[in-house]
Amino acid sequence: MQTQKKHPHDHTSDPDRMLSLKTWGDPGEQGNFTHEAFVDCGWGRLIFGQTFSTAAALASALGAEASGERDIVLYAREPHVVLAEAPQLLFLDPSHTYRLDFLMPRPIAKQKAPAISIRLATAKDGEEVGRLYRSRGMVPLRDGYLADGARSGSVRILVAENGESRLAGVVMGVDHTEAFNDPDNGSSLWALAVDPQARAPGVGTALVLALAESFKQSSRAFMDLSVKHDNVQAIALYEKLGFTRVPVFCVKRKNAVNETLFVGPAITSELNIYARIIVDEARRRGIAVEVEDAEAGLFRLSYGGRAVACRESLSDMTSAVALQRCDDKALTRRILAKAGLRVPEQIMLSSPAEASSFLERHGHVVVKPARGEQGRGVFVDLTTEEEVTRAITAAKQLCDQVLVEEFVTGDDLRIIVIDGAVVAAAIRKPATVVGDGKSSIRSLIEHQSRRRAAATGGESRIPLDRETERAVATAGYRLDHVLPKDESLPVRKTANLHTGGTIHDVTADLNRELAFAAVAGARALDIPLVGFDFLVPDVTGSDYVIIEANERPGLANHEPQPTAEKFVDFLFPHSRANQEVVAG
Repeated sequence: MQTQKKHPHDHTSDPDRMLSLKTWGDPGEQGNFTHEAFVDCGWGRLIFGQTFSTAAALASALGAEASGERDIVLYAREPHVVLAEAPQLLFLDPSHTYRLDFLMPRPIAKQKAPAISIRLATAKDGEEVGRLYRSRGMVPLRDGYLADGARSGSVRILVAENGESRLAGVVMGVDHTEAFNDPDNGSSLWALAVDPQARAPGVGTALVLALAESFKQSSRAFMDLSVKHDNVQAIALYEKLGFTRVPVFCVKRKNAVNETLFVGPAITSELNIYARIIVDEARRRGIAVEVEDAEAGLFRLSYGGRAVACRESLSDMTSAVALQRCDDKALTRRILAKAGLRVPEQIMLSSPAEASSFLERHGHVVVKPARGEQGRGVFVDLTTEEEVTRAITAAKQLCDQVLVEEFVTGDDLRIIVIDGAVVAAAIRKPATVVGDGKSSIRSLIEHQSRRRAAATGGESRIPLDRETERAVATAGYRLDHVLPKDESLPVRKTANLHTGGTIHDVTADLNRELAFAAVAGARALDIPLVGFDFLVPDVTGSDYVIIEANERPGLANHEPQPTAEKFVDFLFPHSRANQEVVAG
């Protein structure tokens, strides 16, 4: 394309003369350039905002971003109007634009040459360039982009070598005049990445200066670059090299790649993982979050004039009556049984003789408080009157009313139902340690407990209590015994996550009858979100009993199932479009 001639006294920072700097109003007559222009950069498109006549057209162009890539609009005119066209889709990038003016009577800054050489990239550099971008958390070039003829002639890519087999750095430049016959005769720098292990100093600076010299030799008027507003070191370097800041705005589409740029700083690190997973999902969608009490997991979500208070996954959408139906375990069982769902036999304890008779009838029983959560005060697989009596005493410390229940064998299956649909299913396994032939069982438990606490933000620990001692004794050991090498030992009878249990996704294998039972249970309890605890011989089979319903189930640890996403979908259906944008 033909280079647009500039008057010799034109200045590249004058917004009345430069199309790239005219961020408001009518740009006026600017010559014959390509309208709605963009350049394919291999990691996404560089979209030239100044070439679009309407904000709607520019917003629509960003909406066409390909999955896994990241498009960038630079030189957006009236960016606030562009954002208003798609507020859930787009955001204003928190970056500054800097310009190196080649027309000013000053030389490009010089630097002592590091021990590297700089050349144009070739198709053979594809793997190394990809490594550099991935090492910096950047979107790599798609496969084959560096091949001859695979990219626009307006794109030039330089790489730095330092005599080793690996590249030391890479930078991309875009020639605006080649791209769309730019009346400002400009260029820009993108995707600068330096190997974090590079030994030679000044690799990034050398690449910037080499690209600037390349564009200057092509008679371009300036080179722009975009830098995050808080990258103080980079800004100081660019200013030292002669760059000056210009009033240019960058607009991007919300996606997983640039999530940290639009969700803002973390609300609080004090929220537990069950609250944080919901808060993080809400913030991705632009839903306002107010933390009322981090320790209790209390927060309020606001969107589109509507607010919902939550305590982790328990929200205003769950009625007080539905909460009581789950909190009262005896009531839960009666409601589910009335709905035709299979539940274990159970009694509300009224006398020790009643417990003794129930144990004699079933052989193995469960003792638990009539109200409570997180597995506190639950004792399973009790076989002697002494164990039952001790368990009843402990359960009464948490609740005056105690239940004795038939013990049913099987895998502990948690099914999450949200808004009438099964969202996730997972087998929960009791805390287990593996022997090394040297350490005591107590030491193995302490080590495993620390690992579980670290992995769950302190939410999961294995208590060294009487119940752990009982589980160990059932296998014929004491806590001070050394467990043989490679032998696995369950150290809890229950699979509750709060006492060190682990969770394993089985959603894809869940039998339809089990899913139907969970949905029917949610309908019977009239609750919009619930976690059912099933005992099943096999998740692919249809046999089951439901032992509990949890009105505030933890939504974390169910990867890859979208539990938090589905919960926020339920609370704010109109935010779904934004969630799809971020996921895409």
